[in-house]
Amino acid sequence: MLLRFGLILGIGLTSLHAQQAALRPAPPLTFSLPQEGQKTLSQYRGKVVALEFILTTCMHCQAAAKVMTKLQNEFGTKDLQVLDLAINGLDEGRDAKAANALVTDFSSTYQAGFPVGWVQREAMPAFMGVSVMERSVVPQLVLIDRNGVIHYQTPPMGDEHSMMESTIRERIQELITMPLSAAKAKTTVRKRS
Repeated sequence: MLLRFGLILGIGLTSLHAQQAALRPAPPLTFSLPQEGQKTLSQYRGKVVALEFILTTCMHCQAAAKVMTKLQNEFGTKDLQVLDLAINGLDEGRDAKAANALVTDFSSTYQAGFPVGWVQREAMPAFMGVSVMERSVVPQLVLIDRNGVIHYQTPPMGDEHSMMESTIRERIQELITMPLSAAKAKTTVRKRS
């Protein structure tokens, strides 16, 4: 019983630590969307962004597409924008056209109700602020407020609790209801410490 409580507490602390450590401005990110071309993350400023880095072949990423579609449908009218970015688009010698076809197929097969694009594989650790030498799993989820500030990101090795639909929904609701001035104040306080 004590061991079980310790494991639950450890998971909770990992989630909380990951959330607190993530409060920082989102770094610049350029990615490709089929039929739209190159996009930048800053083009979504003013919206709450749920950004997932995925592999199109990952069964957890495929399952997450259904959850994220549900959340996009639920909160899209409240300025939520879900984005999936495949890090395996250019693998196996694929060019941009083949990468577009890969993510289009993923989007169609798993009925993603949001844009699915691709990004170079090394963009994920750079964006997440982790070393390329550090092992990580996918999907990697990042939640960004309307001002472009990251409030939450999953730890590199994942965390079962942080990828639960109820947890993601709660954090999205928090960011959607957060006044713009509150997000700015949190960022200012974090920079001083």
